[in-house]
Amino acid sequence: MKLPVELDEISGVAFYSKDTSVFAIGDEFGWLYKIPLTVGKPIRKWKFSSEGDYEDLVMVDKVFYVLQSNGNITAFTFDDHNKILTQQQNFPASGNEFEILYYNPKIFKLVMLCKDCETDKKKALTAFYFNLLHKQFDDSSSINVTAIANMIGEEKIKFKPSAAAIHPITNELYIVSSVNKLLVITDQKGNVKQTFVLDPALFKQPEGITFTPEGDMIISNEAADRGVANLLFYKYNKKVKP
Repeated sequence: MKLPVELDEISGVAFYSKDTSVFAIGDEFGWLYKIPLTVGKPIRKWKFSSEGDYEDLVMVDKVFYVLQSNGNITAFTFDDHNKILTQQQNFPASGNEFEILYYNPKIFKLVMLCKDCETDKKKALTAFYFNLLHKQFDDSSSINVTAIANMIGEEKIKFKPSAAAIHPITNELYIVSSVNKLLVITDQKGNVKQTFVLDPALFKQPEGITFTPEGDMIISNEAADRGVANLLFYKYNKKVKP
């Protein structure tokens, strides 16, 4: 699905099953977009914040959470008069770069994956958690980057992921890296299960990933100075048991 020029720098996406649409944000200007997936309906948008470096979007119930590259999270919702109410959660450390925010419903937490964090080396990738119940950052874990390198035949890589989401049926974590042109699947403990090399002709700059409740995958690509931004759709094929 080709997108208008205004969405050339589309970043995070979140599927909205109530009316079969995708919510999305851009990188810089603090707009929330609603992209209908049915023909003939217009894209809508709302201003949720001023200019900033916005990287990912999660929707939990009626609340939107937007990640900034420094780790700060802007939470907002709409009141009964369609007015936006916002709240800022500041990450307690500096010197880190993030592009990924996803929701883990089993632990009722948002998870942030480092793109470039000071404490990370080439062997691991740190994940930080934001507790939605207590509204605070509370712990961390890591993903084995060495295992990713081994699966693609490399001794080591600098893994810089750009988007991630949990598959609603398999409960596996799907991680997309625009820099490395990889799709990595892990379990929820960070153990790597599969890796797939992405075709740069198709995945020119993948910056967002989301799933429908049926398991269909949607990936957003920035324009990357090659045509326009788009959404790519992949139907979920259930494994047939023998």
